Amino acid sequence: MVQAKDPFVSFKGVQKSYDGETLVVKNLNLDIASGEFLTMLGPSGSGKTTCLMMLAGFETATHGDIELGGSPINNIPPHKRGIGMVFQNYALFPHMTVGENLAFPLNVRKVPKAEVEEKVRSVLDMVQMNAFIDRKPAQLSGGQQQRIALARALVFSPELVLMDEPLGALDKQLREHMQYEIKHIHENLGVTVVYVTHDQSEALTMSNRIAVFDDGVIQQLADPVTLYEKPENSFVAQFIGENNQMVGTVKSVSKGIATINLDSGAEVKALAVNISGVGSRTTLSVRPERCVVLTKKSATVSRLDAKIEELIYLGDHIRCRMNVAGDDQFIMKVPNTSGQLGLEIGASLQIGWQNNDCRALDFKELV
Repeated sequence: MVQAKDPFVSFKGVQKSYDGETLVVKNLNLDIASGEFLTMLGPSGSGKTTCLMMLAGFETATHGDIELGGSPINNIPPHKRGIGMVFQNYALFPHMTVGENLAFPLNVRKVPKAEVEEKVRSVLDMVQMNAFIDRKPAQLSGGQQQRIALARALVFSPELVLMDEPLGALDKQLREHMQYEIKHIHENLGVTVVYVTHDQSEALTMSNRIAVFDDGVIQQLADPVTLYEKPENSFVAQFIGENNQMVGTVKSVSKGIATINLDSGAEVKALAVNISGVGSRTTLSVRPERCVVLTKKSATVSRLDAKIEELIYLGDHIRCRMNVAGDDQFIMKVPNTSGQLGLEIGASLQIGWQNNDCRALDFKELV
């Protein structure tokens, strides 16, 4: 597993079980660098939130050590870890004004009154909420409350901020706007952020690195571009972005390129990434935007017969659902470069992709 340089946060052989039998986190080893924005991404039940709660101190590791700044924190209570927290439900005190909510973490730390006022004003300015200092949370919209929750997590200048699905309650447009706001605040402050979400587009937008969780294990840890372009297994390929999958048997491998006999009877080539060898079963992964309509043959391009089932106009591209190799849910994204694409429902054509753009991965039965 890739190790972060000069780790600020370290999980060392961490396991977590709630019933003494089933492990929801399995032998986690993960280093997070100072100033990094690392996202724990995965479906519900994958173990990502449990990891965040153990780092915060709200859950205790069954086995292993968690270190912060080189020192173990397993036995340090949450309020003494100096960590900022942002939750999905905001967790603001309803009886306090915005200013009082933000002053609370500072008052608990016995910060002088003059300094409290200065820090509160400064962090409100950061989230562009100075005009709301005397309002109660109930007088704010969801987006405004989330800004205050973020400000409260930052007001005492923590070195580490944890965010648990903080944008999950917001509508799509506001959620996307807040993604960029949080990203820019992180870049300006240089604070270390550990972020939990099940939204892969959110993770790709905001993170330096992403740890993709499934079944209590990190399936892949990498930067957003690597995760999308070079998934190491079928789970990551399917979970990150849109993806066409086909299953078949490895016929041969030469110079890193595998020839695959699809179950439909067609033959294609793919980059040999995670296969067991000749005769083994494999799942192929190819992105919709990598597929093109073919007009001429090429040795470096795989080609398959296709029939157009549905066309959806999306402005910058046409989403084309096709029947390919027995799969009527095969998707191709065709750029709208001319406005006259000439695609018709029911039309038969040949599509294909560069062999290197298709990845032969571990076998997984298609649902």
